[in-house]
Amino acid sequence: MQLPHNKKIYFASDQHFGAPTPKLSFPREQKFVAWLDEVKGDAEAIFLLGDLFDFWFEYKTVVPKGFIRVLGKLAEIRDSGIPIYFFVGNHDLWMKDYFQIELNIPVFHDNQEYTFGDKTFLIGHGDGKGPGDLGYKRMKKIFTNPFFKWLFRWLHPDIGVKLAQYLSVKNKLISGDEDVTFLGEDNEWLILYSKRKLETKHYNYLIFGHRHLPMKVTVGENAEYVNLGDWITYFTYGVFDGENFEIKKY
Repeated sequence: MQLPHNKKIYFASDQHFGAPTPKLSFPREQKFVAWLDEVKGDAEAIFLLGDLFDFWFEYKTVVPKGFIRVLGKLAEIRDSGIPIYFFVGNHDLWMKDYFQIELNIPVFHDNQEYTFGDKTFLIGHGDGKGPGDLGYKRMKKIFTNPFFKWLFRWLHPDIGVKLAQYLSVKNKLISGDEDVTFLGEDNEWLILYSKRKLETKHYNYLIFGHRHLPMKVTVGENAEYVNLGDWITYFTYGVFDGENFEIKKY
């Protein structure tokens, strides 16, 4: 894709709407909607890299209550012709086809590759990547197992959603709360993962969420690992103008 003049590509991740409660989350939702309203003016595309919701589960005919302003704004932007791409995170990994059917937003469950101008991108949420995170990797196998999803679906939504929201906020293993301190290149799993990916194929930018800590780190020749931060503490996002990638604060 060649970016038209004065157009940009925007990236955001880890909004965790609904946490710790819908009431306390609401001001953050309003802020994010205001950001979407602002960037739609020059957006060529918008990438959402997961954990938009602190919990999301799609029953056959039911989705979690709430988030109408966010969903409505995404629908408005998509209906205007601006592409939006959604990458499932560890909190909304039970997303199925609601976004695709209702909003015409494609949903990805793993990394995807893109080329914008002469720059190559590897994009994903980032959960379960790299050499560590073993506890979460074991938990994810359970969460994504068809049998356990089938069992959960038999819970009444009032019970299932409330239980999952409680666990998502209270259980550190599930919620993925992490130290906000940079751990060093040798201890940051996504940096190690990015360097390993570069051994087999070159990318200019390897962009992830999940870590909640905004950072840009050089990981190879003309290659940068980018973490987008979050919309809980930092309110950061990424923007690519066709030549350069920046992390900005809203």
